[in-house]
Amino acid sequence: MADDQTQPQNRPAQPGGAPAQGAQARPQGAPQGGPPPANGNGQRKRARGPLFLILAAVVVLAGLAYFLYWLLVASHYVKTDDAYTGAEIAQITPQVSGAIEEVRVRETQAVRKGDVLVTIDPADARLAAAQAEAQYGQAIRQIRQALGSTEAASATIGARDADIARARTQLASAESDLAKARVDLQRRQALSGTGAVSGEELTNARNAFQQAEINVRAAQAAMAQATANRRAAQGQLAAQQAITTGGIESNPAVLAAKSALDTARLNLERTVIRAPIDGVIAKKQVEIGQRVQVGAPLMAVVPVQQVYVDANFKEVQLRKVRVGMPAEVESDLYGGAVKYHGQVVGFSGGSGSAFAVIPAQNATGNWIKVVQRVPVRIALDARELQQHPLRVGLSMKVKIDVTGPASRSQAPSARP
Repeated sequence: MADDQTQPQNRPAQPGGAPAQGAQARPQGAPQGGPPPANGNGQRKRARGPLFLILAAVVVLAGLAYFLYWLLVASHYVKTDDAYTGAEIAQITPQVSGAIEEVRVRETQAVRKGDVLVTIDPADARLAAAQAEAQYGQAIRQIRQALGSTEAASATIGARDADIARARTQLASAESDLAKARVDLQRRQALSGTGAVSGEELTNARNAFQQAEINVRAAQAAMAQATANRRAAQGQLAAQQAITTGGIESNPAVLAAKSALDTARLNLERTVIRAPIDGVIAKKQVEIGQRVQVGAPLMAVVPVQQVYVDANFKEVQLRKVRVGMPAEVESDLYGGAVKYHGQVVGFSGGSGSAFAVIPAQNATGNWIKVVQRVPVRIALDARELQQHPLRVGLSMKVKIDVTGPASRSQAPSARP
């Protein structure tokens, strides 16, 4: 009994008998024996090894394919979807003020160059043109009158020359009479002491001499007057010639009147506003009866047949871009089925931020470098635009072939 008590309580069960007292019960269905061998994990590792090799090979091949694609294809192009269409829009503004009499176009209507868009009431312009024409006629008549006065002044000079000749003759005669009277007086004065000449005769000789002197002075005064009259006639002739020199049409007064007449006629023509280019009417803001002033915007004409694209490329993309290089453009309006072809025609004078309303102040505060974008102008094929018209402001996708030929006549690069 003592030996039995010293046996462990959890000894294994005897064969063929019940399990020993205190032994733990094994779960039903548990495998007999010890843990399974470790060769299963090794088989799985050996099976994953080729898969990793295949994955690595696929990655290497994909990288090599991408490198070859970039080297042979992608490196030859620069792309951007930050591009929009634009055009040289013609703003329609009146050059004369007045009330709108007629509006012949509507929004979105296509017009041709020279088509009448708007007419302004021409009544005031007609009156101004008639008044200017009357003033022009009056100026011509005044110059013709001045020409007649010039001829009269020229004839007056001839008459004054005749007066001078007559006064000269009268002066010579008076001087001759004075000389004769002097001789007679001197002779009688010499004989008065002998009594051969009476006192009365001497007095008469003295009076004749004095009268001859008076006649000479009168002839000299007449000569001076005739000379002065000729000078006055010459001054009048010079004044008339200053007005009429060069003819009627080249006269300054006539030219001024003609200019006023041309201005009035031009203002009359400007009451009819015509389309300056071919295009489509947009931003129409004028109605019949509205009174407009000079320079007030009425509408705009958009030349859809001359649409271009402004593509905003990053500055790092423009290292190889040159003026004249070919470009392929895709519009969101038509999708990828329609491709436009064009070429680079120029680069903007600065980046977009440089022309912003509030430009960046990079010289103040903390600075963070931001890649700038430079607008690049792309001209499109006119035939393709005619087949698939575009509008201003549409989103575009641009791809430039940097291996294409560049224009030698333009700036060689976008970079300084």
